[in-house]
Amino acid sequence: MALSKKDIRQIEAHGISEEQVTYQLKQIEKGFPFLKLESAASIDKGIIAPKQEEQDKYVNIWNDYKDQGRKIVKFVPASGAASRMFKNMFAFLNATYNVPTTDFEKDFFDNIKKFAFKKELCDKCKANDNKCITKLTEEGNYKHIIANMLNENGLNYGNLPKGLLLFHNYEDGPRTPMEEHLVEAALYASSKGKANVHFTVSHSHLELFKAKVAENINKYSEKFGVEYNITFSEQKPSTDTIAANPDNTPFRNEDGSLLFRPGGHGALIENLNEIDADIVFVKNIDNVVPDRLKGQTVKYKQILAGILVDLQNKAFEYLRLLDSGKYNHAKLEEIIRFLQRDLCCRKHDIKDLEDADLVIYLRKKLNRPMRACGIVKNVGEPGGGPFLTYNQDGTVSLQILESCQIDTNNSEYMDMFKNGTHFNPVDLVCAIKDYKGNDFNLPEYVDRNTGFISSKSKNGMELKALELPGLWNGAMSDWNTVFVEVPLETFNPVKTINDLLRDQHQ
Repeated sequence: MALSKKDIRQIEAHGISEEQVTYQLKQIEKGFPFLKLESAASIDKGIIAPKQEEQDKYVNIWNDYKDQGRKIVKFVPASGAASRMFKNMFAFLNATYNVPTTDFEKDFFDNIKKFAFKKELCDKCKANDNKCITKLTEEGNYKHIIANMLNENGLNYGNLPKGLLLFHNYEDGPRTPMEEHLVEAALYASSKGKANVHFTVSHSHLELFKAKVAENINKYSEKFGVEYNITFSEQKPSTDTIAANPDNTPFRNEDGSLLFRPGGHGALIENLNEIDADIVFVKNIDNVVPDRLKGQTVKYKQILAGILVDLQNKAFEYLRLLDSGKYNHAKLEEIIRFLQRDLCCRKHDIKDLEDADLVIYLRKKLNRPMRACGIVKNVGEPGGGPFLTYNQDGTVSLQILESCQIDTNNSEYMDMFKNGTHFNPVDLVCAIKDYKGNDFNLPEYVDRNTGFISSKSKNGMELKALELPGLWNGAMSDWNTVFVEVPLETFNPVKTINDLLRDQHQ
């Protein structure tokens, strides 16, 4: 379908080319191929479970590394609005009944005093209704309480980003997830008294985040003796994708303009690509715990980083050896073993390669971004799973997959997915510079065939939305990946408001 001159002006204003839009429409029409799987990853196949003495070794490796004054950044995707957390509360507000009826609603009101935002909510109730929470409850005005929590003239929690809600109580006042990440940065990601934290935020929330940082930064600098460097970025408009009608033609707004939608968290590979750092920790905004439970989180972040640094040092050593030309066939065999056993990257016909071709192959596979991914035991939480997967070049390597990337008609693959022993909680430590100290250009390592199409609607009209390859899925497909088992207690996401009632958040 031809695009008009007006369409092309709109596309270019978005920072996208006409060719990209045409390509995206073709992707929507064709869909994406399912991935070919070898097996689910497990302790026997690709997941490291370090024993105590190994844990201590890796913690020491990490502490030695960061004491050398390396540039370390904590990268926190924080653009998500909290509205999904309050889905049940919005439903109650719009329900025909006026008293808590569902188990979820009863649980919320029975435990309302346990929430870190209780005092602030009570203050809003007094300001707007001239009554405290207790009085409103006694009168049966439950919906007034929820309105004061969600609406703009109250706490506005229905419109705020998750990172700025009050999550945890402390003697010196409640903390937001954003503040908890500042604390974590000081505990395991600081170097030479400096802690760098980068938040990706939506444009509408940027000033709110900056204000919250300005309000709190001195407190945490003094508490932990670190100098913070806090930076922000927004998802680039150029990473938005065009929406399509069910017949694969461009979806248009009521004024006739094209509809572009955010491309999902995979768009953040562009933000990550602009980070200047040797090592980057990546962790979602809502996966935080109070100080009393941070010990395990800190320990295993150090273990993950120590494993990554140890493997990176070996890869760098081998790359310099290949550069020197001072190797023999036995040394090449040693490098192959490192690539296959330590980095779990295998090529079935590797023995057919002549030494010259083998060196080219080894150099290409070693000289890539590298990540260590914390993986937890599968207890039924939603999330991607760790797999050994075939790549475009026929090699097999470790990948994190979502269910939409797996052919549901393939019973063998579905068994792998359903019976997988572990899943991915988005707990990554990334090395994004090469052995010569140059930055990798991360978009070059994205598998463009791993996006997916989802069904959405706008103004009651059905549409097809194109999601870019996910940040920790296809966007990091061509990285060297290692999976490390971490304790389940290091994974404490907050998907609904009542998750804050779990002991881990009290």
